Amino acid sequence: MPPRTRQPTRLRRFYEWIQAFVMPLEWPARVVEGLGLLPALRIDRREIALSSNPSRTIRIAFASDFHAGPTTPTSYLHRALANLDALEPDVVLLGGDFVSIRADYADRLVAGLATLTRTGPVYAVLGNHDYYAGGDAVADRLRQAGIRVLVNEGLTLPTPFDWVSLYGLDDHLIGMPEPPSPALAATSAQLRLVLMHAPSGLLDLGDYRFDLALAGHVHGGQIALPGGFPLLVPEGALSRRFARGYFELDPGRWLLVSRGVGFTNLPIRFHADPEIHLVTVRA
Repeated sequence: MPPRTRQPTRLRRFYEWIQAFVMPLEWPARVVEGLGLLPALRIDRREIALSSNPSRTIRIAFASDFHAGPTTPTSYLHRALANLDALEPDVVLLGGDFVSIRADYADRLVAGLATLTRTGPVYAVLGNHDYYAGGDAVADRLRQAGIRVLVNEGLTLPTPFDWVSLYGLDDHLIGMPEPPSPALAATSAQLRLVLMHAPSGLLDLGDYRFDLALAGHVHGGQIALPGGFPLLVPEGALSRRFARGYFELDPGRWLLVSRGVGFTNLPIRFHADPEIHLVTVRA
């Protein structure tokens, strides 16, 4: 399904134009990298048991917010993708914002993303910055890498993980998010996953009952106080409430909000280190 979007505001269009004018090349990222100020990429490993007597297990690799562009070094992106591939998961989920400013920055990711498809399926949703840069063009490059882009689309994972359903929700801020269909909600899947860009996507799911939702967008604030309290958070009604980490929304229903991989607006992070995830779910 091709992406459908709402029009960005004039202020947002002006802001994107200013960024493109001030940062036409990768110089901000190169300066920070040259000064040795890039934070280390963390690999977060977590197990979630959704049953007192689990009989099935799936290993999910999750990454979000690559932000290929002038504020994220290309070498940094390549290392992140290599680390993601080394996790050898059963399925890879990607939470959007692959680029900043220009869609063709996604070319820096295509080769690394393609390697992820060698061992299992890879699914993605688009983020608000992908849409600002050109959602169709970003999605086309992801498909060239063998990645299935989900826009308000649900599916059952291939065998032997056909006991797992996945719903890819469109972006909360500028996309056209729609809750899952009654048919998907009625499936007998033992594990129901939701992939979305921002935690505010929870508001778009209606009463759909899921087990684990995965999101990014907030970056943990990108600049935070010691202990991780974000000074500023990006747009979204739930961005401050769910800035980073794991949240048990109610018994057996989880939300993971990643700090993401790349940098937006400024090539710096404080107390909000970038991360990728390996989540082992037992159901």
